[in-house]
Amino acid sequence: MSGVNRTRSGPGRVGPAGLAGPAGPAGPAGANLLALRSHNTALVLDLLRTAGEGGISRLELAERTGLTPQAVSKITARLREEGLAAEAGRRASTGGKPATVLRLVPEAGHAVGVHLDRDELRAVLVDLDGTVVAERCAELDLGAGAAAVVGAVAELVGEVRGETDVLGVGVALPGPLDHIHGVLHRVTGFPEWDGFPLRDALAARLGVPVVVDKDSNAAALGLAVGGEGGSFACLLLGTGLGAGLVIGDSVHRGARTGAGEFGHQVVQLDGPPCHCGNRGCIEALCLAAVARGEADEAARVLGVGAANLAGLLDIDLVLLGGRTIAAAPETFVRGVAAVLDERARREGGLGTTVPVRLAPGGDQGVAEGAAQLLLAPLFGRADG
Repeated sequence: MSGVNRTRSGPGRVGPAGLAGPAGPAGPAGANLLALRSHNTALVLDLLRTAGEGGISRLELAERTGLTPQAVSKITARLREEGLAAEAGRRASTGGKPATVLRLVPEAGHAVGVHLDRDELRAVLVDLDGTVVAERCAELDLGAGAAAVVGAVAELVGEVRGETDVLGVGVALPGPLDHIHGVLHRVTGFPEWDGFPLRDALAARLGVPVVVDKDSNAAALGLAVGGEGGSFACLLLGTGLGAGLVIGDSVHRGARTGAGEFGHQVVQLDGPPCHCGNRGCIEALCLAAVARGEADEAARVLGVGAANLAGLLDIDLVLLGGRTIAAAPETFVRGVAAVLDERARREGGLGTTVPVRLAPGGDQGVAEGAAQLLLAPLFGRADG
């Protein structure tokens, strides 16, 4: 996870460090005990999180992680000292004294997620369990210049976090961009952002770690962390069109973190010009149909792109989100599903229809996913 200060933030608070950071310079195989401890801690934290209020016993933690009871006891003792875990009562035992069960303390840590769109800014404050505890929104002009946009983000983050200590800030916005280095490329419609180091600029302004990713990737990560399993595509149609891809339960960003530029696949060679410089892109066709009030046609075009994606990646599910989808959800779900169903019928016995449904989360989905860019690695998800 780029740009994260991996140091413990002091008693009673946790920073991304004492948990799941990448190892430093390579040492003898299997000898990096710090990385091992971090990995094991992340395993335990994730089980505490998924157990919910009911909690989980140390014996169950040992059985499900494969760690020794002694190792689990050391880890849970440290988590309790840091305020991350607490007792959740006792559970009847088949023999001996009742077992103490432990739970995660969600309020022990927080992160801010920001959805930076072309015309709108949304920030949420979430706890370790991913629950939104505060939200702020504001209008934004992405073309107003770097100084104005960075200032607007910093102001809204300050409002939503208040006096709360946070692990960091995740920022999700339209691509393309370099997720590893937090540098923007030629954001569609705003080429002046090409090469801007957004992560470093915001980290310097906010004084906390910052992670930057595409809005579609953040949305997909939020869905995966929330329990959506398997391989799926999250298609976001708002002021632009992108895809967040989850393959085998992990967000797929590609070798240069550029995967998912779904909206700029050309499906009509002599089609209308797109801001990216090509003609006949799905994004241009979809948005033009929406502007004409032809949601059915926009859904059909989106379905063609979804069918191409399903055929290429053999995904299990297509999820639809974004403001434009939210304005006519039934029309888009029905239209995209019809194209996928038609394709499956053409393929005969070899094809099965890929289900299509709305992505949960509504307007907050991208911002919540952006917060998971900070939180997910704490629970062992390397795709945060």
